[in-house]
Amino acid sequence: MSSAGVASVENYQTHLEDLLRRGQAAKSTKSIEQVLSAEDLGEGIEMIHQLSQGSRSKSYAGIETACRNIFYVPLASTTIEEPAFDQVWDLFDLVAILSDLEYCEPGLLFWLVEELLDSQTIEGCRIVFDYLDSRRERITAKHFKQKSLIILRACNELLRRLSRAEDTVFCGRVFIFLFQSFPLGDRSSVNLRGEYHVENVTSFGYVQAQEANHKDDGMDVDQKETAEAGLETTKTSIPLSATDAQKDPAELPHTCPKPVKFDQKEERPSETVLDMDTFYSMFWSLQNYFSQPTRLFEDKKLEIFKSGLQSTIEKFKEVHREQQARGSTKLPVENKRGVKRKRNGLEDELSSSFNPKYLTSRDLFELEISDLAFRRHILVQALILVDFLLSLTPKAKKKLEHTSNKSVLYAYTLNDENAKWANSVRNDIATYLQQGPEGKFYYRMVDTVLSRDKNWVHWKAEGCPPIARDPVSAQDFAEAEESAQKACSNKRIRPIAMGTLDLKFLSEGSGVDGMEKLKHRDRYTIPTLESFKGPIARDEFDFEMAKNDEEKQMATDARASKLWRTLRIASKSKLNVFDKIDDGNNLKPLFEPEKDEVKEKAGINGAAEEAKEDAVNAATQDVRE
Repeated sequence: MSSAGVASVENYQTHLEDLLRRGQAAKSTKSIEQVLSAEDLGEGIEMIHQLSQGSRSKSYAGIETACRNIFYVPLASTTIEEPAFDQVWDLFDLVAILSDLEYCEPGLLFWLVEELLDSQTIEGCRIVFDYLDSRRERITAKHFKQKSLIILRACNELLRRLSRAEDTVFCGRVFIFLFQSFPLGDRSSVNLRGEYHVENVTSFGYVQAQEANHKDDGMDVDQKETAEAGLETTKTSIPLSATDAQKDPAELPHTCPKPVKFDQKEERPSETVLDMDTFYSMFWSLQNYFSQPTRLFEDKKLEIFKSGLQSTIEKFKEVHREQQARGSTKLPVENKRGVKRKRNGLEDELSSSFNPKYLTSRDLFELEISDLAFRRHILVQALILVDFLLSLTPKAKKKLEHTSNKSVLYAYTLNDENAKWANSVRNDIATYLQQGPEGKFYYRMVDTVLSRDKNWVHWKAEGCPPIARDPVSAQDFAEAEESAQKACSNKRIRPIAMGTLDLKFLSEGSGVDGMEKLKHRDRYTIPTLESFKGPIARDEFDFEMAKNDEEKQMATDARASKLWRTLRIASKSKLNVFDKIDDGNNLKPLFEPEKDEVKEKAGINGAAEEAKEDAVNAATQDVRE
């Protein structure tokens, strides 16, 4: 954009270039991670404000033209990988500061980012998103309404360029940036009309089998040569057009007979499970119903879908049984863990284990069916569609009668027979998804996502009411704070708390004070063993005289309490006699004195008697004298 001769643009450009030189001098390193702030620019921003004293539209146009002139110079002369391209990131930081201060158009930064994305390769776009991810909170904090449409347009254009199979991780980064930038209740990503992605057409070919024309000329045929030749039918895959691919299997031109294999000894009868050739077309035709569920509102197509889905589940069960017999039920990622990792590390590993669009070639069909991840993805699609059908039952539709968005409500109602079939198929799919490695975790994750998705469907049916709550007013906050302070403040203690007992009875009935009773020696001295001998004997007597089970239980509990205290006291002095006690029944050793104690007591008594006799003799002698 040429601006030669326009004085205001040249002034803006001169001051902006001066601010960029100041910012580059203030930065320690030239990298995307280091952010240019308003403090690094000093008072030079005020000069931009002084130049913008006139009409706002003219000043906005002048600053935009000056920024574009500065932006196009490094864009045309340097690549995004070179260190010199760092001046573009500084320019973006400067534009973000000016837009926050309302010195320029709020969407100017994302206009420049949009042009930069259009001019770069996929690898260059990754570097641009490194910048956007590092500044996301800053560049979306203010004036987001003026920036939202530009962000949405730039990201959608980038997503159209990316391959969902090869750039899976990068697509995820773009979606995460959008989800984190836009509010949770924003309508920009909501399909209010309930339109389906009908452009997603799955093209496939139907298999035509032709039997070899073997004319019988009356000559003998060697059975060995016939067996080696196999006499198998020749299979040819005829591609379908996009129009034919959307037709039902019953509408396809199946003019060929069912392929049959002949054995040397006998002819094998056909099994109940469809063979791969017949199952191939029926299987891929289910994708037409997955992309356009409203087709099932016709009874004929619903019956075709029911037959195809039931055949798919039966075929998957057969493949699972065969793999269990061979012992090969691991996921493809687990089988590749021994292989050397790719150069790009985790990104390539994740992208290799996920494909949003599967190949429909007949030659690859057996390999795809044998893949557990493929079977799970197909059944998850079926689970989503079955849940959609169950949402059309009279009971489910009654819950959405009060909703306002009638575009997502359908007049079709699922009858009881089809609802019973849908519940049965859903249980079969749930059982199958829980099989295999980490099956229960996988199904729990899928079931959780689908359960939460029902809340979003209900929210969309209500017309997407605002999710965000209004902030609490200052008056309400002050009242709540005052109430909390009153509830937690210290209150005057009453003389007698409510609900407590009157303790005056402790001092009534005797002249002794209640506190003196609590200080009695019997309350803190350890009782002797002999003090428990009599109470234990009385408890045993009560047990023998008890008339019912309740009295026996009371006597047993009382004896057990006293026995435990007796053993605890005896453990300090008579631990050696514990082996003579038979489970608390023989307590005599605890109350009998030990032999040494008896001898010592006898010795003391004898000495006392001798001393007594000596004293009597001495007194008698004194009387005689």
